[in-house]
Amino acid sequence: MVAQKITIEPVTRIEGHAKVTINLNDAGKVEHAYFHVNEFRGFEKFCEGRIVFEMPSITPRICGICPVSHHLASAKAGDIVMGCPPPRTASLLRELTHMGQIIQSHGMHFFELAGPDLILGFDADPATRNVVGLINADANLALKAVALRKYGQEIIHMVAGRRIHPNFAIPGGVNKALAAADRDVMLKGIDEMIAITQAGLKIFKDWAAANQEDINKFAVFPSGYMGLVTPDNSLELYQGDIRLVGRDGQQLEKFDSNNYLDVISEHVEDWSYLKFPYYKKMGYPEGVYRVGPLGRLNAIDQIDTPLANQEFKEYRAINGGKPIENTLYYHYARLIETLFAIEKVQVLLNDPDILGKDILNTRQEFKGEGVGVIEAPRGTLLHHYIVRKNGKVEKVNLIVSTGHNNWAMSEAVDSVAKTYITGPDIREGLLNRVEAAIRAHDPCLSCSTHAVGQMPMVIDVIAADGQLVKTLKRNS
Repeated sequence: MVAQKITIEPVTRIEGHAKVTINLNDAGKVEHAYFHVNEFRGFEKFCEGRIVFEMPSITPRICGICPVSHHLASAKAGDIVMGCPPPRTASLLRELTHMGQIIQSHGMHFFELAGPDLILGFDADPATRNVVGLINADANLALKAVALRKYGQEIIHMVAGRRIHPNFAIPGGVNKALAAADRDVMLKGIDEMIAITQAGLKIFKDWAAANQEDINKFAVFPSGYMGLVTPDNSLELYQGDIRLVGRDGQQLEKFDSNNYLDVISEHVEDWSYLKFPYYKKMGYPEGVYRVGPLGRLNAIDQIDTPLANQEFKEYRAINGGKPIENTLYYHYARLIETLFAIEKVQVLLNDPDILGKDILNTRQEFKGEGVGVIEAPRGTLLHHYIVRKNGKVEKVNLIVSTGHNNWAMSEAVDSVAKTYITGPDIREGLLNRVEAAIRAHDPCLSCSTHAVGQMPMVIDVIAADGQLVKTLKRNS
């Protein structure tokens, strides 16, 4: 019987809206903790009837944090629907834009969102456990963090024309070539960004060495792991097959994204608007898996860039080459991917075709259905469109990174609550650890629920004499 219920609302330093409820028994022990995603789904439905060429501009409005990921996944779906694969230069430019998104998103998460917990401490005063507190603690580090995110944002700006909600990728290619001067500016920043990321890696590894006890009991549990890979199972963030490995790291499936419905299904619980994807052949919950940085690094065998691969070898050695189950190592994996993305920017910019002018394939062979896949910062993102011959979208299905991780976040919340809340003395720092279990996954709940404009709002209508006429409320 539940004797007391604690509600954490809102969960802070994440994108979107969620709450946690923690049910305690008479002894003050946690019976169960729930992670509730309480935003409403809607994006898939109102996209029906839109023209497929509009989708790369519509779907980024799902979120201001992940617009590039949705933009590119949508364009890739459109390529297949319309039967117009993009020229090589267009694909290189899309991938370059995507690397900018990875850099800016991962950099922001580690330093600004996770940083207050890791650098200032889980038990630090909430008044200072934030970005301002980080600036006061180490202004030089804060400036480096800003520079890293700015670099990623400037890549998006220079390549795609806009930092947020770009209108760049279209079915068949892109609408803007890259200027040589912009390429040179991006190349000049590579060494500094590598150094900043390596500084972040040192911060995490030093913190891990001093907090190994916490790491080893903080939401450690087995699952499957999933992500895009190259043909030789190297890390891939833009294109490739999807690889799913089991708890032991052995491959369960390696499949083309167009076949995802043969592999993945979704479970529903009555306490969340967000669905729970799982591997069909194993059922729910045995077939649950994780995506994002930790999921991807557990699903690969190596990384194709030298600095990131060296870090990856050190990372995988933590558990003797077996999958790493410790949730707090999401932060470590995120920094390794940041290093990979920076090295990949250099590789892409040094490709002679990056400055090419052949950027759009106008020849079409209409297919009517297509799935666009990309590794968004938070994990595997799928856009699936069914389109009529007149170009109108008949059906949309989106499985978003955070959705794949729904089970993992719920499990992490329950595990951390049961581990740290063990009696009647419930300090704020203990509740912050429960929030940190969610933050480690870097969820984007607006993306995962495809929410549209459902922020709380209160409007007071005041007459000319100052009297209150009416109060209108939404979600308050």
